[in-house]
Amino acid sequence: MNKICHLTSAHARDDIRIFKKECISLKNNGYNVSLIVADGKGDDVVEGVKIYDIGKLEGRLNRFIKTTKKIYKKAVEINADLYHFHDPDLMPAGFKLIKKGKYVIYDVHEDLPGQTMGKPYIKPVFRKPIALALKTLEHFFSKRYSYIITATPHIKSLFDNRNKAIDINNYPFKNELLSEEKNYLEKKQEVCFVGAISEIRGLEQVVNAMDGLDVKLNLAGKSNQVSFRDKLTKTKGWNNVNELGLVTRQDVKTILANSKVGIVTYLPSPNHIYSQPNKLFEYMSAGIPVIASNFDLWKQIVEDYDCGICVDPESSEEIRAAIKELIDKPKKAQKMGENGKKAVMNKFNWASEEKKLIKLYEEIL
Repeated sequence: MNKICHLTSAHARDDIRIFKKECISLKNNGYNVSLIVADGKGDDVVEGVKIYDIGKLEGRLNRFIKTTKKIYKKAVEINADLYHFHDPDLMPAGFKLIKKGKYVIYDVHEDLPGQTMGKPYIKPVFRKPIALALKTLEHFFSKRYSYIITATPHIKSLFDNRNKAIDINNYPFKNELLSEEKNYLEKKQEVCFVGAISEIRGLEQVVNAMDGLDVKLNLAGKSNQVSFRDKLTKTKGWNNVNELGLVTRQDVKTILANSKVGIVTYLPSPNHIYSQPNKLFEYMSAGIPVIASNFDLWKQIVEDYDCGICVDPESSEEIRAAIKELIDKPKKAQKMGENGKKAVMNKFNWASEEKKLIKLYEEIL
């Protein structure tokens, strides 16, 4: 039985992509799977996957230096046949494992240079040179790994000239968030946003859009920006917000079952324009129509499958108009939700991506 070790310095141990999709899929296909994390919650075994915790250190600098060293040390102790890491700060550790004769996969969740350009904690004047430096560093390391996995076709295109690369999309499980308990037409006048609460995700515009509507916004997720949350609470639309905070996956299923529309109107940062947001497909999988940003890639999905409305994410007026249209035309909205669910069942689901992952592992090993 081949020993596989996944490594993450920043993600949660129950991360949907890393643990629930990739680690569990590999375990179910006969691999001996370990996961190294840095969350301070201790070692554990969950669904047959051995979890090793190297402890949590506060601060980005500690994560980049001390946490990375500890993860590498634990990885060497495990002595796996193949290592699969998920954070760019682990690139040097991946390189050292290659030098030890190990197979190493770099799983690229984001367009790193593009993401850097939208980081609020980096002063604008420094973003471009830092993004360029990270691009150069990523180029140097990535062409030395055994393979590159990317979360979207766009990110894959950034690696096509560097190394072997494959996109394994972050599509949802077919039935995880689908609830048959409620008839769509009998739902209350509620819409939802589920995800991290931050300015770059367009939440100010969404909350402003709620002003004047006889509709509630189920707002679920954690905010790491206290000042931004305070700003949201001062907008007129906040009176129509049900603030739910950080929620479990079961809670997400309930929220989607109670909502008539799912909103994913991220602002146009370089990292968003070419992304495939997980929430878009999760809303579709739950059978509710979506209101999404009018980026070309997103529009192609939403319009080709007739599963929602695309808007300018910076326009509260367009978001408000889209909410009103879907709420006022429930049969049209219901049909769009059914179209999205069908698209997930037939194409945009994890089962198809799992096959690609297992085939890749078989080829490498």
